[in-house]
Amino acid sequence: MNLLDQRVFHVTHLRNLAGIVGAGGMVAGEVPEVDFSSPLARELRSSATVGEAGAVPVSAYVPWYLTPDADVWNELRRGAAEPRWSAAARAAASVDLVALVSTVKALGDLADGDIVVADGDAAGTFTRFASGSDQALRMLARLHNTDHALAAEVLVKDSVPFEAVQLIGVANEPQRDRVRAILDSAGVRTKVAVYPPWFAAPD
Repeated sequence: MNLLDQRVFHVTHLRNLAGIVGAGGMVAGEVPEVDFSSPLARELRSSATVGEAGAVPVSAYVPWYLTPDADVWNELRRGAAEPRWSAAARAAASVDLVALVSTVKALGDLADGDIVVADGDAAGTFTRFASGSDQALRMLARLHNTDHALAAEVLVKDSVPFEAVQLIGVANEPQRDRVRAILDSAGVRTKVAVYPPWFAAPD
């Protein structure tokens, strides 16, 4: 497998999609209409840094995950009981979610700044980071087909333009129609696909 072609995933609430499209993409640290992160989670990501002392906080990066079975996604689909999640996350049904899909290459080509690969929760104490294309690809190779990929993050500094999104996954046809209406109203053309397994509660 060409690691540059590896898919990456960013999950949000449907009600946040219009704001993302209207802004032209995702902005790091921005609080969306439906905020899934608890104050504790935001504090941890603001205090953790990428790289050496004095480096940029994790909160300055837009997070993506290597699989639709990522640990954070599974937590969200199970009911978001963990401290990292907000009351809004616990109130959301899995069918309310949309999955924005890109690739490592698309993020590297279109996003502002270099991508960084974290081998676990980016706010975790023992997480290691790989920045720059060569180191990031080596990290992706080490993570490929391992359980560590479930917690890993691909981080993009500052923002990700919406044109990097190649597919939007939804749980059912009514959600597909709602997403298409949002895209049409903004004059944006992006493939929308119904894929229920991504939104089913894990076993």
